[in-house]
Amino acid sequence: MTDLQFNGGGRSLRGELKMPGDKSISHRAVIFGAIAHGVTTVEGFLRGNDCISTLQCMRALGAKIDESGDRLIITGTGFEGLSEPGTVLDVGNSGTTIRLLSGLLSALPFYSVLAGDASVQGRPMDRVIRPLKKMGADLWGRDGDRYAPISIRGRKLHAIDYHLPMASAQVKSALILAGLQTEGKTTLTEPGASRDHTERMLRAFGGRIQTEGLTHQLVGPQVLTGTDIRVPGDFSSAAFFIAAALLTPGSHLVLHSVGVNPTRTGMAPVLEKMGAKVAFTNKRVWNGEPVCDIVVDYAPLHAAAVGGGLIPKLIDEIPILALIATEAEGTTVISDASELKVKETNRIRTTVNELSRIGADIEETEDGMIVHGHPQRLFTGGVADSSGDHRIGMMLAVASQKSKEAVIVRRAESIAVSFPAFREQLARIQESSLY
Repeated sequence: MTDLQFNGGGRSLRGELKMPGDKSISHRAVIFGAIAHGVTTVEGFLRGNDCISTLQCMRALGAKIDESGDRLIITGTGFEGLSEPGTVLDVGNSGTTIRLLSGLLSALPFYSVLAGDASVQGRPMDRVIRPLKKMGADLWGRDGDRYAPISIRGRKLHAIDYHLPMASAQVKSALILAGLQTEGKTTLTEPGASRDHTERMLRAFGGRIQTEGLTHQLVGPQVLTGTDIRVPGDFSSAAFFIAAALLTPGSHLVLHSVGVNPTRTGMAPVLEKMGAKVAFTNKRVWNGEPVCDIVVDYAPLHAAAVGGGLIPKLIDEIPILALIATEAEGTTVISDASELKVKETNRIRTTVNELSRIGADIEETEDGMIVHGHPQRLFTGGVADSSGDHRIGMMLAVASQKSKEAVIVRRAESIAVSFPAFREQLARIQESSLY
């Protein structure tokens, strides 16, 4: 385990940064490149632990992938180019990998096993297994098909009309990957909008999927064609630097080439409601994904209520949004976020416990948290624990910006899951403010 010390101490931040590649898009670029026919180049691939897990799993399935830094060249030969792995497919800490590959492998004619670390083996898999079984899949998991490891005996599936019980991009994506290999029309209806990176990626590879409101339809089987993918910066990673600037008076940051897919940026209208100065400039589109530069300036904030349909669009940003709320005048209430309980940790409880530990005024509720803001009042600092969760680790590191004393983050190695260069990037803009 690695403990890292972060020293912010209210020091303003100034500078320009390039964010690491989007994690969700990087996962999907590798998978789609491997199942397409022809060569796919991926520029800006995130070399975080989760995405490396997907890359290694696809290689174990026979995909040919050449690497040069954050550039990949994938030579795909279609679904039929994948073959039975010689060992268990280890997804590490990546819930995205295990859920998406469950859908992909269910329709491939061989046997496979998906397993991961202790965190992954505690995350609910029945939400993916149930609909795949409705398609005729032969797969099963531990504890009555609720948890990994997952054993899959791939077979020919049939199309279904399925209503998802929750808005989940991972479940939807798993069913799309199964449906692409299945004869007939697969129809998926969500109760609310979830991330649509899979749909956009599918179209970039020449695939066909129709979306009308919350219903998605695709007719299989489909043949995809290799293409060039440019991965934008990850908005979830950018959120930590947006927060760092909003916590410290005098800060001014420019974050370049960040993906601003509307299914990912629910944090933006919340920050606007709170009075934050966050501008989206230089807008363009890469492979169907909207991209822009984000300019952040410190401004006094006020509390807001956060809940309802916005939650799926900012679910990964709730811990850092809770930290931002400590700088907002008044009481911020975050609700409807029960899904946080089944992430890498129970992120509601962990966020509340660890921010309280270093001096924040915050309390847990059944489906969220209540944050009492005290603008420009510094935390006491001290030792806090990421619990092995990369987003909690980065949130606590950013909390040092609003702390009298250093914040020491335990199990800080988890940060490498999505942002290996996070500490260096934060240190660079802290140092820039000295000149």
